[in-house]
Amino acid sequence: MASLSFEHLKKRYGETEVLKDVHLDVNDGEYLVLVGPSGCGKSTLLRCIAGLEEISDGKLHIGDRVVNELSPKHRNVAMVFQSYALYPHMTVRDNLGFALRVQKVPKADIRARVDEVAKSLELTELLERLPGQLSGGQRQRVAMGRAVVRSPDVFLFDEPLSNLDASLRSHMRLELKRLHRRLGTTIVHVTHDQVEALTLADRILVLNQGVVQQVGSPRELFDTPANLFVATFIGSPAMNILPVEGDGTNAVVADTDASVASHHDGGFNLGVRPTDWVVGEGPIRGTVEWVESLGAEALVHVEVGPHRVVVQVAEPTEYIAGASIELGIRTQHAFDKVTGKRLMDRPA
Repeated sequence: MASLSFEHLKKRYGETEVLKDVHLDVNDGEYLVLVGPSGCGKSTLLRCIAGLEEISDGKLHIGDRVVNELSPKHRNVAMVFQSYALYPHMTVRDNLGFALRVQKVPKADIRARVDEVAKSLELTELLERLPGQLSGGQRQRVAMGRAVVRSPDVFLFDEPLSNLDASLRSHMRLELKRLHRRLGTTIVHVTHDQVEALTLADRILVLNQGVVQQVGSPRELFDTPANLFVATFIGSPAMNILPVEGDGTNAVVADTDASVASHHDGGFNLGVRPTDWVVGEGPIRGTVEWVESLGAEALVHVEVGPHRVVVQVAEPTEYIAGASIELGIRTQHAFDKVTGKRLMDRPA
């Protein structure tokens, strides 16, 4: 096990800077999830840790070592890829033990270690099968087992669950959490999946265009996003954003007559989570556009003047397209119109 430290790390391809001054300490045993839109640099950062990409500037520490110049095999990290990358001609047992054979570990030790890892991941009954005879979830467990068997200082997961269906993803999230709790090894995990990030992470690092937007616990990022980008990126459905004009008691949602609480001079962007609307009372009036049923709950899409908002409700049958609706705000967020930085978070 080891801590991880990015010291003003930068990555360039020619004149294009993909990672811009990433500076962060990752605690020993921490589960860090990297999120951001496609092309933001999160997979590049993971590959820099693995040694698959050279670092242009700055330093990367794994434990007490600066590893910038070390080859991947000398960094003692293990990477699990989106594509599983199993050897199709090898049995599960041989796939699990391959890295140990390359390291010339004694055969008896390899067998004992493989049996131990197979038992922990419920692969014992599958050890003599080939990858082609396994389900997607089983193949992913083999890929994780091949990493675990090496006892690395750091695990690197690159979209490990994205090829699985929804039910398997839910199961594998639990498996990952159990694995981390049992091993206590530092994990850096890249994903596009909001649920995956919020349920697995000790902390989440949000990247956009190579710049770190915010680092914090899932609760911190959801409740107190540092800027408009994080506010709309974290959470599904996304936070509703409405432009507000005026100040103090004269603040209104642009192009409507709905007044909102404000302690700011000039306008700002008002943010409201879909779960933070109070239906049936409040200054904001709108028209139900359509209702998106999710079973036990629903998303009500509402027209508020020229704007559109999403309201999450628990009683979907109560709302009909074309009906009038009144909305209050339980908790609101405010962001600067120019910089996008957070201005406040207070009860409405």
